Order: sequence, then C-alpha cells, then structure tokens
Amino acid sequence: MKISKIKSYAKLNLALNITGKKKGLHKIESIICFLDLHDGISINQYRGNKHKISFYGQFSKNIGTKNTVEKLFQKLDKENLLKNKKFKIRINKKIPQKAGLGGGSMNAASILNYLIKNKFINVNHKNIRSICDSIGSDVILGTISSSCILSSNGRIKKIYNIPKYYSILVKPNFGCSTKEIYSAVSRYTKPRYSKPKKHMFEDKYLINQQNDLEKIAFKKHPKLKKIKSYLENINNPLFIRMTGSGSTIVAYYNSLKNCKLAKAKFKRKYKNYWCVTAKTI
Repeated sequence: MKISKIKSYAKLNLALNITGKKKGLHKIESIICFLDLHDGISINQYRGNKHKISFYGQFSKNIGTKNTVEKLFQKLDKENLLKNKKFKIRINKKIPQKAGLGGGSMNAASILNYLIKNKFINVNHKNIRSICDSIGSDVILGTISSSCILSSNGRIKKIYNIPKYYSILVKPNFGCSTKEIYSAVSRYTKPRYSKPKKHMFEDKYLINQQNDLEKIAFKKHPKLKKIKSYLENINNPLFIRMTGSGSTIVAYYNSLKNCKLAKAKFKRKYKNYWCVTAKTI
C-alpha cells in the first residue's frame, strides 16, 4: 500500500492557568499555538495481523510500549472502528520528550486526523473527543491543529490570523514529569479566558499573562529559573515563558535576526542544552 507522509507539529502554551479541580483532574485554560517544528510520520495500511509502530531519530530513545500512538490504536481496535485494518507507522522524533511541547499527544492526534480524513474510520465530533480523552488530555488540541483558546469549561475556540512570533526553545538535559508537577498545584487562578478573543494572541496582552506551573517547576528544578533569567537579558525578547509542565523554556521575538543572535549567545554559555529556533504557525 502507498506510504503517506504527515507532519506532527509541536504545541506551545503561550499562557496557562489552573482554575480548579473536577473529578480528580485539574481544570486548565490556555492560549495555544503551534510551531513549524514537527515530527515526521510515515503511515500505510498493510496486510499484517497487528499494527507495527516504530520510532527513530534524535528523541526516539526510551519510548515505551504504552506511548500515545499505541494507546490510539488500542482504542480504535477495541471500538472496532478500523474494521480489522492494520497499519505500519514510523515516527521520526524531532520533538523532545517531557518537554511540554505535546510531542506524543500530537503524534496520536495527527494520525487520528489522517485516518478520519482518508475515511479509514467514520466518527462524529463526540466520538473524536471520547477517543482523545481516553489517550491524553491535550490530544484533542492536536486534532484541531490551529491556534486556539482552551477555556476552563473544556470548550476550544479557534482563532484565525494571529500574530506570528520567532522563538528560541531551550530544554536542559532533563524532562519534567507532568504528573509530578500537577500534583504540587495548591492554588488556583480565577478564569480569564472564558470569552476568547483574537487580541489575546498579541504580545502586549501575552506579556501580562503567565504559566501557573512555572513556580512549581522552578522550585523542583532551579536550573529552569536560571535559563529564563539568562534569556531575559539577551536581545530584548517580547516575553519568556515555560510551555506546558516543562521543561522547555521559550523566548519570543518579533525579529528573526534578534532571535538568531540570542540563540548564538545562549549556545555559547549552555553548550549541552537542546536549543532551536522556530516560528509559530
């Protein structure tokens, strides 16, 4: 069967608030965009008796059998949505794990979108939400794959024609455990994004926002705070924020030149950290 190539884009939380807890899960609201940084996925139907899922590339090490893509196909098979069709999937991991960039979740979402678009499965919006929620809380965002605002009631509003930013992404040589970071949440923020608006993506608005998980992550991993402090002092970034539950710190710029110069300066000081430039899409 013909091999299809799809891109699985990294997700950024430009801002993130924890607004409460319901049925043991934290309620969050977030301003979300995607980057031109992506994993590459090859997928094709084949005549086998089980799905073949493999990973390769820079960040493929130590991906276990309980990954999000495996969970997706287990769910689809359990619901008999694939009608016994089997697929071979190879994923080139360019997005680091435990980075707050949603790499694994976006892989599952991108594959689900492909299966729906190519009519391998037939599902409505309610089915899609149910499938995504069974795999991971942010998988649904990848099925939208567009700038959006997640309200604390779970509603997602797409926002079009937003400003684009150049960014430096920095991840030290460790990751943050999402479970560990969220388990330390003790305070909640009053919802701010209940009425999503386009201006929420403008830098003058984002400068005054936050990521509620930053203080927790910085307390557990002081190196993250040092990274943020250093980035604040090179080439005048618009703002700097951790994405998701970490451990990636992101500096945002309007100028590609300033972004590249800042990366060069950062790399001279922190030679062993993952550091790339990317643009929001």
